Amino acid sequence: MSKNVYVFLAEGFEEIEAIGTIDLLRRAGLPTHIVAVGLEPCVTGAHGIAVQADLSISEVYSDDVLALVLPGGLPGVTNLDASQRLHQLISEAHQAGKLLCAICAAPSIFGGADLLQGHEAIAYPGFEGKLQGATISTAPVVKSGHFITAKSAAYTFDFALEIIAALLGKERADEVASAILHTR
Repeated sequence: MSKNVYVFLAEGFEEIEAIGTIDLLRRAGLPTHIVAVGLEPCVTGAHGIAVQADLSISEVYSDDVLALVLPGGLPGVTNLDASQRLHQLISEAHQAGKLLCAICAAPSIFGGADLLQGHEAIAYPGFEGKLQGATISTAPVVKSGHFITAKSAAYTFDFALEIIAALLGKERADEVASAILHTR
């Protein structure tokens, strides 16, 4: 069974964080799938941009997870956090040591599930208190164990490149960065 990266979208997601990350992961050659958390395959972001998902959350199984990615945005994060199935997938991925990635307000989901104990993490300003058990970083993007967290949409490329480096190596991340003229 192939291993996949799943990016979860719920109504009200932050478009820059989702689309920028998906684009760079796919440029790197990672099998990246857009997953609708709600009932509809078309998910609308916080700024009115609609995205057609590749899969519904019911079609995602823990056995083929390479990484789970949660974009931020409100009410997107609130809607992600309300999904029991997403929490189940996160728990199973955490137990298996799979890569768990979240940006902006979304790291609060990991904190609320008490998964960040002993890890360093960052979130959008004002959400740091929801990173229970984590040491709050001053860096805009943090890899700690099998977690990657990022501060905000401004760091989307750095977030995506950190995911690429974790899964395919720094050299591949540098190649993707160079191709888009991004300095790391």
